[in-house]
Amino acid sequence: MTTTPLPSLREQQHPLIRKLADCIEAVWHKHLDLSPYHLPNEFGYVEGRLEGEKLTIENQCYQTPQFRKMHLELAKVGNMLDILHCVMFPRPEYELPMFGCDLVGARGQISAAIADLSPVNSQYTLPKSYTSALAALPQLNFSHPRELPEWGDIFSDFCVFVRLSSPEEENLFLSRTREFLEIHCMQARASQPLPSEQAILSLAGQRNYCTKQQQNDKTRRVLEKAFGSDWAEQYMTTVLFDIPSESSVV
Repeated sequence: MTTTPLPSLREQQHPLIRKLADCIEAVWHKHLDLSPYHLPNEFGYVEGRLEGEKLTIENQCYQTPQFRKMHLELAKVGNMLDILHCVMFPRPEYELPMFGCDLVGARGQISAAIADLSPVNSQYTLPKSYTSALAALPQLNFSHPRELPEWGDIFSDFCVFVRLSSPEEENLFLSRTREFLEIHCMQARASQPLPSEQAILSLAGQRNYCTKQQQNDKTRRVLEKAFGSDWAEQYMTTVLFDIPSESSVV
């Protein structure tokens, strides 16, 4: 394993992953007041081996007044697999859902694409302002919808989870993810902090989201094969889906 940085992975990845990574960063810079979020040095850039192929992971993280952590991960396994993973973790004192999206590309095809704004308030419903904005978006029809995993009750009714079968569908997914992001960032900027007792309930929703996401066996198995079970557990719980303590909002 090495932590010596190399040129950005996105230049070597599926075109949609490059476009989406660029889109995410552009929307963040357009709407939010970004500052660095520092990961432990050993997790910023990582190399390993998976079934004889080189596995590379590149992480970028920011924070803002409304978001305690905004994480963009790119990963590549030889010429077999390209991955984009992104989650925006709100500060618990703001009543904001969790933006998350993932792309998995295999042999030049996007086999899995998911984007959502997942509710984490005490009722596990999106704020009305979100529901109104999302309901106003045009209905999209993808030819290969995918079924959510058993733990997928954390996602909203607006969640998009599909296999992309054409450049046209790739552009549709990119546009819808951009729309989710634009809505989310504008709502965040307009939001006001909650009282601490409500923030604790929001924190419980984030914990539920992270706990469910940590049940993603596919991700865990890949990390365990490449880096071992201890490293995989630490990465899953401190980089991908870390859970803040109640003391952070009291």
